[in-house]
Amino acid sequence: MNDIEREGGTAVPEECILLAHGDGGALTHRLVQEIFLRHFDHPALRDLTDAALLRLPEGRLAMTTDTFVVKPLFFPGGDIGKLAVAGTVNDLAVSGARPLYLTAAFILEEGFPLADLEQVVASLARTASEAGVAVVAGDTKVVERGCGDGVYINTAGVGVVAAGRDLGYHRIMPGDAILVNGTVGDHGLAILSKRAGIEFDTPVESDCATLNGLTEMLLERFPESVRFMRDPTRGGVATTLNEVAQSTGLDIILEEQDLPVREEVQGAAELLGLDPLYLANEGKVLIVAASEAVEAILAVLREHPLGRNAAAIGRVEVGTGVGQGRVFLRTPLGGHRILDMLAGDPLPRIC
Repeated sequence: MNDIEREGGTAVPEECILLAHGDGGALTHRLVQEIFLRHFDHPALRDLTDAALLRLPEGRLAMTTDTFVVKPLFFPGGDIGKLAVAGTVNDLAVSGARPLYLTAAFILEEGFPLADLEQVVASLARTASEAGVAVVAGDTKVVERGCGDGVYINTAGVGVVAAGRDLGYHRIMPGDAILVNGTVGDHGLAILSKRAGIEFDTPVESDCATLNGLTEMLLERFPESVRFMRDPTRGGVATTLNEVAQSTGLDIILEEQDLPVREEVQGAAELLGLDPLYLANEGKVLIVAASEAVEAILAVLREHPLGRNAAAIGRVEVGTGVGQGRVFLRTPLGGHRILDMLAGDPLPRIC
């Protein structure tokens, strides 16, 4: 292995990211050509102009951005590249938009292996392709060794909301049902187990996945009955539903016995003093829907690979006003426990 001497005497292998990969010169050009363009091939990106020129279908423009600093970079069920696409695509999808384009900006640490970078980029490109979105612009910066943690990724996404489609807090009303497309807490437990070196008899994998195929199907089939959607990432189901309750002034009652939680996730969470309702998810969507459509929506969800464990988990009730809505967990014995927002993150850098 050849090494390159850097100022201060520290040697950096040629197979790793060098500071010169971020200086805009020959090595930057080589990195873009040999890794990024090879995996993100798209006409809007190929010319390497300062901005991608894109055509958009009719409808309202939806735009979002997110930054991913997950540790470790590779975890059971995914990696930071897959996560960077899923997180941004899902933010668009649950807003009712059809995701179309992504940008991807990489902050690389000097010494990060080029082979690991290519694995991340290939995963990001593959996930974007599977979701039907194109990476059309990007950026690369390199920071000194010790000033990063391998790679951080920022993605921004653009999508279009079809004319007449309406989702939002204003559509939620007492009597509506709360549904989820599958088991909760899988991503948080997968990251924690990998980080802590904990092994389970049945491996826990992240649920990291792009949801736009599932959400688009629901909105086409149930345009009036689906009132609101949200992906419960950081803070989990409990924190996300608290945001809904406080924004609407309505109460939400969750039925503990109906919550889909994998046995191994429940057991590990109890052992570690965690609650699966506060653990992050990266392939789940909470759906507020008209109660009369619940069974039909569940039947459609369960036909989709990402909805096989879908369940109705609660209902919306009259609250005491905006900012005063609460979330309650109803136990199998009929008792009620208040679920507050997450206060202090027990598991940082999960996305």
